[in-house]
Amino acid sequence: MIKNLLRGLTPLALILSPLAAPSPALSANVVMLPDALAELTEAAEEPDGFQAGAFPHWNAGLDATDGCDTRSEVLLAEAVDAPRTGEGCALTGGRWISYYDGQSVSDPAALRVDHLVPLAEAWESGASGWTAARRERFANDQGATATLVAVTARSKQDKAGRDPAGWVPSDAARYCRYVGEWVSTKLRWGLSADKEEVEALKLFADGPCEETVVIRSAAPE
Repeated sequence: MIKNLLRGLTPLALILSPLAAPSPALSANVVMLPDALAELTEAAEEPDGFQAGAFPHWNAGLDATDGCDTRSEVLLAEAVDAPRTGEGCALTGGRWISYYDGQSVSDPAALRVDHLVPLAEAWESGASGWTAARRERFANDQGATATLVAVTARSKQDKAGRDPAGWVPSDAARYCRYVGEWVSTKLRWGLSADKEEVEALKLFADGPCEETVVIRSAAPE
């Protein structure tokens, strides 16, 4: 499946090494993807017992006084052209570029705010042992730009909760960024990766995404 996934990417994507957003200067908090991948803990998934309700979302967000929940705050933060904010934080107008497929979207109702590392994936990778409060912090995390992302409904449905062994964005300008931020999110929250997931990530890290940078950050306690 992993090799089939790589074959499914465009030829341009296999030649170029697109970076995640503009690369910051290397520091203690910034590493290349192969080095970041080496920090991941490999472990079998724990598939039993997941319920979306174990990760309360959306909560009041970063500003509990603005009337906007986490989802709305993410949309406001990621807007290319700012929407109008009405009563109850109702958003109208504005424009966004969908993270997964690059589509330009001008209707906020057509967007989904996706957990880049899906809630079920997090549960199976270690979050099943967390407190409910920590799971809520993960589900509403705005402290790292890639934990929550605005995407088209179609691209979220296409992803279908799969990890990079089964799905990455097909666009050459996006899939290396996605892989790098997947690893960054797992490291931020101390989540493990299963064998097939690690093998897929290694194919990217040793090939077209070798020069992708990964930003280290610590999750809130």
